[in-house]
Amino acid sequence: MSSHSQFALLRQRRFAPFFTVQCLNAFNDNVFRQGIIGLLFWLNVPESERGLYTQLAPAIFILPYFLFSATAGQIAEKMEKAKLIRLAMLLGVLIMLVAALGFVTHHLPLLLIALFATGVHSTLFGPVKYSILPAVLQPRELTGGNGLVEMGTSISILVGMIVGGLIFSVGGAHSPWLAAAAVLAIASAAWIAAKLIPNVGASAPDLRINWNPYTETIGVMKLARKQLAVRNAVLGVSWFWFVGTVFAAELPDYAPLNLGGGNTLYVFVLALFSIGTGLGAVLCEKLSARTVEIGLVPLGAFGISVFLFDLYFARSGAAPVSGLDIAGFMHQPGSWRIAIDLVGIGLFTGFFVVPLFALIQSRTPKDELSRVIGALNIQNSGFVVAASVICLLLRLQPGALCGGKLPAWTCSASMHFPGWTIPQIFLALAVANTLVAIWIFTIVPEFLMRFLSWVLVRTLYRLRTRGIDHIPDEGAALIVCNHVSFMDALILSASIPRPVRFVMYYKIFNIPVLSWIFRTAKAIPIAGAKENPELMQRAFAEIDAALAEGELVGIFPEGALTQDGEIASFKSGVEKILEQRQVPVIPMALRGMWSSMWSRRDSKLHRARLPRRFRAHVDVVADAPIDGHGVTSEILEAKVRELRGDAA
Repeated sequence: MSSHSQFALLRQRRFAPFFTVQCLNAFNDNVFRQGIIGLLFWLNVPESERGLYTQLAPAIFILPYFLFSATAGQIAEKMEKAKLIRLAMLLGVLIMLVAALGFVTHHLPLLLIALFATGVHSTLFGPVKYSILPAVLQPRELTGGNGLVEMGTSISILVGMIVGGLIFSVGGAHSPWLAAAAVLAIASAAWIAAKLIPNVGASAPDLRINWNPYTETIGVMKLARKQLAVRNAVLGVSWFWFVGTVFAAELPDYAPLNLGGGNTLYVFVLALFSIGTGLGAVLCEKLSARTVEIGLVPLGAFGISVFLFDLYFARSGAAPVSGLDIAGFMHQPGSWRIAIDLVGIGLFTGFFVVPLFALIQSRTPKDELSRVIGALNIQNSGFVVAASVICLLLRLQPGALCGGKLPAWTCSASMHFPGWTIPQIFLALAVANTLVAIWIFTIVPEFLMRFLSWVLVRTLYRLRTRGIDHIPDEGAALIVCNHVSFMDALILSASIPRPVRFVMYYKIFNIPVLSWIFRTAKAIPIAGAKENPELMQRAFAEIDAALAEGELVGIFPEGALTQDGEIASFKSGVEKILEQRQVPVIPMALRGMWSSMWSRRDSKLHRARLPRRFRAHVDVVADAPIDGHGVTSEILEAKVRELRGDAA
């Protein structure tokens, strides 16, 4: 793999100011929201009224996502993105002025108005937050950039909740003034950082905005469903929000009821989950070798389920001891297992969501991406509300509505609620997550295909890439490479950030297990003119159609696996392809595959063995594109031979 580190982006102006802005924005949202809760306790608001505010606040914050996400997506499409971020952060400063006034005057309705406005602000920022990344990052940087964003967001949320809670714990009589100063200072810092974001242009400057939120919501939801993989990636992200909402909603009660601690222990378990999420997010680039590796999604999904199941079995009942601090909890039997489960859930959550965002960004046309993100935010909001309602109903004890001023029928209805414990909810969530994952991967086999190929490649080899940046970010191109083993197409797929339609000999295409992977990856089977002329002609037609659609097509011009480890003469098929459509040609070379269990070194496949060195290094080298006009198979063969020699 490349030695490049995603953290280098934090030193570059094209990314660092934006990263700072989105971290400060998430940080401030949570300082503000936690500050409202702190003010309720500081003012000694009666518990019944305090409960009303705490239940009303999330609904007020999320309502703008339903109302304005479709419009926000259009605005993010039409406006220059850096300018929009600067305007959004200026709006954030104005909103925090209102919030500051609410804190210092102890005016709770004014704070709720500011909270609604904060939801509007987040709705406006959401589409541009994710649509700007493909504009400033190369395709090979998308996974790493999204990983940093998710890490920064999760840590900022955690720190924001801690700081917002501490303000009213340590500020004494000056707490409202401290809260006002904090939210205003953070918002101002985000606005200043936004001024440093370089202009990147508008993705659809001529777009005509439809201000009708109802019809536009329908429109953007249809837009998000145009491509099957994108549609189900959007569904996967929304499911991530459902799981995260259920899990986060139960942690405040899980800490005292099942772990035996108070607010400090709650913050600790939340920190474990957040740190795990951040770690998983930044590890995605390393695990994916800087490609958009959706094979990590099944790994993340089933990893979440495994640790949720174990969390239930680690502590399925009430805490045996109460009044514990962090140290006291960690000295209790089974505490380390619970801590590892919390980190593990977060870790695999990162594996799950980061590749999904990268897939949405890489597969969606740039002039539609902001609107697709708007649709994603609408759907996310629905899943968040559904998760909150389901948690409330599952936790509601039988007869919980009896004895109050509510009608008698509510008491009878509430007798039918299950009154589940929190561990039981975690168990149900693990089951549901497993079933949903199986369903998604069944209807979109590409996810599971990429997972299987990722496991095969990462288990057997250590990839080292060079020159992959020569592959264009978009548009048609023909990739030519030497052919050493049955794994060549999978190894190239694992190294190239864009999907590639590989042309392969039909007998390799039909190898059991690998055949399913090749079919799902839309590989193109081909045969010799004497073997099956009809299949050969059909293959050339499919190659031309793929290039016409702007796709990458990969071929092995030798026509067969090497028999002796050396490059054989290139066939003329590449010239036939270029006669029909003159596209750029990218020479590539593989080295280190001859000792593979999937090569012909042992003459027969059934005598194949493991590589001589377990997880041996394999070099994947690419050169600059060659103009397809007038290029010959001899020129390409010489170039691939040269690359193979350079790789040594």
